[in-house]
Amino acid sequence: MSKTDILYNGACPVCSREIAHYRRLSAARDLPHRYDDLADAENLRTWGVTADDAAKRLHVRKDGRIYVGVPAFIALWEDLPGYRWLARFVKLPGVFHVARWTYNRILAPLLYHRHVKRQRKGA
Repeated sequence: MSKTDILYNGACPVCSREIAHYRRLSAARDLPHRYDDLADAENLRTWGVTADDAAKRLHVRKDGRIYVGVPAFIALWEDLPGYRWLARFVKLPGVFHVARWTYNRILAPLLYHRHVKRQRKGA
């Protein structure tokens, strides 16, 4: 299995809970996964993205390619025991389009809006 890097928003309660779950699965199976929090400026330099772009969508780097959004989840789920079926299901043409639309139009903007709101409160 090739190395998989995951860039996520550790300040997002929903994101950090989900990533913590994936991290436990990765550790239990000794998977070659690295989890990078976007709060670390060095991670952002390595990934070549801004903190704002990274906060908008999940990013996964695997086999030399960067996946963003639903394709990133699929790339990660393909490695995780118990989630491979979900990766195969979400890749189905109709399901993929609905999942991508829902993530891009509803879920990701909602989480990003909450992220921006938390950032303003902390400033």
